[in-house]
Amino acid sequence: MKILEKILTPLEGCFELLPIVRGDSRGSFVKIFHEPTFKEFGLATNFNEEFYSTSIKNVLRGMHFQTPPADHVKLVCCIEGAVKDVVVDLRKNSATFGKHCAFELTAEKANMLYIPKGFAHGFLTLSERATMLYNVTSVYSSEHDKGILWSSCGIDWQCDEPILSDRDKIHPSLAEFDSPF
Repeated sequence: MKILEKILTPLEGCFELLPIVRGDSRGSFVKIFHEPTFKEFGLATNFNEEFYSTSIKNVLRGMHFQTPPADHVKLVCCIEGAVKDVVVDLRKNSATFGKHCAFELTAEKANMLYIPKGFAHGFLTLSERATMLYNVTSVYSSEHDKGILWSSCGIDWQCDEPILSDRDKIHPSLAEFDSPF
């Protein structure tokens, strides 16, 4: 029985995943991780941390990543509300280095984004409130926790005044960033 669809994106190694949403009068049930299917698709299955964030409308979080040796694959999904989710390829030898892709992740659709190592990730909350769930293949390391400036990648966020953390306001620009990937 097919439980997950893998959709290619323009950025090699980055995939949108569409799980089967089972619903009835009680609500819905969504399986976001199934090791045999992930293995069949050639995706990482060694997730070491799982966490979530909550955000109000127009919060922009990003563009974040961890550098080697603490870099990681991320599997992200929006389990409440809707977000504009964006990734930027930071892999120097990639044909799509510096390019980005944007996706609308929603709790209703239950779509997910599989983000390989070497990508920056961020999102803008579109709904009044959103909860994002993250699974990552490495443990958080403050020493390797980095970011690039959200406004330096050519992304049309479609929000004139996003709500940002102090940290996200001062990341180096993409042009200033010396990628270790």
